[in-house]
Amino acid sequence: MYPIALVTPMAQDLINHGFESLSTPTDVERVLENHQGTTLLVVNSVCGCAAAYARPGAKMSLENSKRPDNLVTVFAGVDNEATAKAREFLAPYPPSSPSIALFKDGKLVHFLERRHIEGRSADTISANLKMAYDTYC
Repeated sequence: MYPIALVTPMAQDLINHGFESLSTPTDVERVLENHQGTTLLVVNSVCGCAAAYARPGAKMSLENSKRPDNLVTVFAGVDNEATAKAREFLAPYPPSSPSIALFKDGKLVHFLERRHIEGRSADTISANLKMAYDTYC
């Protein structure tokens, strides 16, 4: 588990942009299980690619005419049980931090694994998500 003083600013970065922090498995189930509409889930992380690409890309993607109905996040290495529950909804993909998932009506429809994030620019991440929003939102 990471020190709370270290991760608070990283978590707050998404919360300040309208993301709801899901800290328990019950929170994750409430939002993802059989949910109507679209939900963007960011699996946050302390790594550099989360700071440089995933979080900025996710935030920039919201500057789109279509966007998800719900914005949520879990923090890998901090909210361990919530993250494990969220990863159940990301099957068949293996655990990946950071990662970004789009759900429509409770079904995973678009997913960016760490390998799709690492080394890509925030602009590229944002453009990828905007295309998904245009298709599913």
